[in-house]
Amino acid sequence: MSELISGVAALLWLVTALLPWQSWRCRETLDVDNNINVEAFDLSDISVIIPARNEAEVIAATLAGLKQQGQGLRVILVDDESDDGTAKVAEKVGFPGLQIISSTPLPAAWTGKLWAQEQGLQAVTTPLTLLLDADICLQPGILAQLKIKHDTEGLHFVSLMAMLQVTSVWEKLLMPAFIYFFKMLYPFALANHPQRHVAAAAGGCILVNTEALHAIGGMAAIKNAVIDDCTLAKRVKQAGYKTWVGLTHAVISRRAYTSLAEIWDMVARTAYSQLFYSKFLLLVCTGMMLLMYCLPWVGLICFVGNAWLFSLFAYSVMSALYLPTLNFYALNKMWALFMPVIAGLYLLMTWTSAVRYWRGERSRWKGRIYQKG
Repeated sequence: MSELISGVAALLWLVTALLPWQSWRCRETLDVDNNINVEAFDLSDISVIIPARNEAEVIAATLAGLKQQGQGLRVILVDDESDDGTAKVAEKVGFPGLQIISSTPLPAAWTGKLWAQEQGLQAVTTPLTLLLDADICLQPGILAQLKIKHDTEGLHFVSLMAMLQVTSVWEKLLMPAFIYFFKMLYPFALANHPQRHVAAAAGGCILVNTEALHAIGGMAAIKNAVIDDCTLAKRVKQAGYKTWVGLTHAVISRRAYTSLAEIWDMVARTAYSQLFYSKFLLLVCTGMMLLMYCLPWVGLICFVGNAWLFSLFAYSVMSALYLPTLNFYALNKMWALFMPVIAGLYLLMTWTSAVRYWRGERSRWKGRIYQKG
């Protein structure tokens, strides 16, 4: 029996490595071109919408990053009932063209972020809209690069996955894996193909045609979505628009997750919704994670003969496929050896998400709890 199950695990890892879309690679990237004259670059056709709820600690750096992107950029900051002085901090930055909108109370069936974005969208008059999270810092020139890619490739929706903080031990252990598992669930090569049904986005930084947002009915079309970025990308792609998602070093998240508890809550907020709240899919996911990630580690300790060799092969491929993500984050390759532990923790976070849902809680974020139904 040990030889059979370890052989199955080895086969699954071989198939994962050889799948044509190769989700484990970091091929879909976009970074700054130093040959662009950023200071003179015209961004007058872009409006930035920033939903901000209690973001006083980070909003100044976010606006400072936008100041360095080019000329004529308009920023609409929607203050989502903050009680920490977010709007006052934003005003002090002195960003030309900054408009601050005070959000009205959250309506039923809306999530806070989407309601704030919807109010910002109503104030947009430019052909392009940049949806930007309040904790995202853009490196000089990346918005110009986004616009060039949008224009030259005929795209309507371009999204960049922000670089996550990897300062604390827990961040180094778990945050790159967040990107890795996301790419496994939503293969970028498939998401970027115009005729595929897969759609993906990273909500922290999305450049989109304003016309496309209005065509799908604005944020009201996805008003109660927990995974709002991928849901938005799916709606836009279904409407016939061309989408693209990739990695970058020039879009940086300043939100730190220094403790395991903080990362746990961040993952548990949406993990079960990734499985469409299906108990069957949760059990399938559990079985696959245990078989592919945990069993090879157990096999190296407990199995002998061919079962041990199969386990060694599976563990080796598992670790090797994680290396491109670690290289992208410039982290020590030895972190790949902890993949069984990482996967086990993510599995437990997913079960936490499921248990919360069964107790009536769909999601929680920024002091708001969204109930099931």
